[in-house]
Amino acid sequence: MTLETRTARLTVLIDPRKKAVFERLCAEEDTTPSQVVRRLIRGFIETKQGRPWRPEEESGSSQRARSSKQR
Repeated sequence: MTLETRTARLTVLIDPRKKAVFERLCAEEDTTPSQVVRRLIRGFIETKQGRPWRPEEESGSSQRARSSKQR
């Protein structure tokens, strides 16, 4: 797995009871909520794209998409 060097903040509003259970379950697995959310997001991306996540490819393609929209 590639270590990603940049981070961005994602704010998610959830029910406080779900948050408490989520944090307890994460602690039981000796992992942080952030690690679990990153794994879930990566899995979602890989499922939708049908291939493993490769951050170096995405940054290039998203930059090309933005530049073509600006034209």
